[in-house]
Amino acid sequence: MALKARWTPEAEETFNAIIEYLEIKWTENEVHSFVLKSQKIIDQIEKNPYQFKSSSFNEIRIAFITKHNSLFYGVSEQDDIIELYSFWDNRKDPQERPY
Repeated sequence: MALKARWTPEAEETFNAIIEYLEIKWTENEVHSFVLKSQKIIDQIEKNPYQFKSSSFNEIRIAFITKHNSLFYGVSEQDDIIELYSFWDNRKDPQERPY
């Protein structure tokens, strides 16, 4: 089952925020590495959407990209899509997690 990923505006915004942070605080290598790791995880999710565990919201799953960043997503088999909801900095307070 190969589904196609669709980015929500929030996913785009939070991904770009991480990129901006990396560009300011780190090097181009770290930015490039994060982008590649993110794409690899999204590719994995498209091929096997249930490989990552469910978050506290049962329909939303969480994929760890790096030890500092995760991706929240949902699976809609009837629409043949993976909905990418949000990227998350794992160092933030877990009580603030959106999902």
